[in-house]
Amino acid sequence: MNYKQKMNEILEKNLTESGFKLWIGINKILPDIWNRPSASTLKYHKKIDGRVPDIAEHTYEMLYALVKLLRMFNYKSKTADADSLLLAVAFHDALKYGKFGSRRHTDQRHDKEAADVIASNEETFRKILSEEQFKVLEEGIRYHSGRWSTDVANRNSFDWNDYKSSTLIIHTLDMLSTADCLKTDINYDL
Repeated sequence: MNYKQKMNEILEKNLTESGFKLWIGINKILPDIWNRPSASTLKYHKKIDGRVPDIAEHTYEMLYALVKLLRMFNYKSKTADADSLLLAVAFHDALKYGKFGSRRHTDQRHDKEAADVIASNEETFRKILSEEQFKVLEEGIRYHSGRWSTDVANRNSFDWNDYKSSTLIIHTLDMLSTADCLKTDINYDL
């Protein structure tokens, strides 16, 4: 299964035209790590059959579920609000193997690294997103690891009340995919 292609298909179907153009443009300059394992040690993120999905499959699972949940936020596909969430999921692990994709193992600081890149390119994103929508995008990436996010000062006092509900859903989707609890339109015979 080509999950990179599936990601592009679901994004094209649900992003605005300008959101999809931005995704395509940025994806061309990101390191191409989509076919690398979501857990470099192959110890974590295992599916029921024992395999570890690649980053594209993991991201596709999250996108597929998010599209089904957009109405939870009173969002519709092909809107800038939906773009902010969909792009946050699409980019959340884009630097998981470092800024150049050359790390042997996954970078535990990939949440911060990716969010910092997004923040440093705010002007580009603000061409299609409002200030609030940009905050949804940036925060969703920065804190997609929840209490384990790099920029969390104290894991013991971490409180979801201090963050946007959209950030919680991105983290929840990430955890559900990692725990093999999401289903998509792709079926496997076990």
